[in-house]
Amino acid sequence: QVQLVESGGGLVQAGGSLRLSCAASGLTFSAYVMAWFRQAPGKEREFVSAINSGANTNYADSVKGRFTISTDNAKNTVYLTMTSLKREDTAVYYCAAKRTGLRTGPVGDYVYDHWGQGTQVTVSS
Repeated sequence: QVQLVESGGGLVQAGGSLRLSCAASGLTFSAYVMAWFRQAPGKEREFVSAINSGANTNYADSVKGRFTISTDNAKNTVYLTMTSLKREDTAVYYCAAKRTGLRTGPVGDYVYDHWGQGTQVTVSS
């Protein structure tokens, strides 16, 4: 059974940094695309970033150049390193996983099968 557990959220001032972690169990990164989504109050959940088994990445335009997704295969953990945070980054951040098999090309668009419970990120001015 796939389980995803996020951590690392918190309160940070605008311009600051945070690193979110997603500890995954019941899956191996070589067969999955891992992603981060976020949902701000009153808004729909939106895609943030994804990484596939070929270490190819994709980012929403709103976070390009500020956020970095990465994995530690030994720890079965995916990270989202967020820098130059803005108030509009305030949201609950969710980790997601999609079984795809080995993928070495660009990251595609997927409907994700597994979700974590989310971690709150609040950016203050």
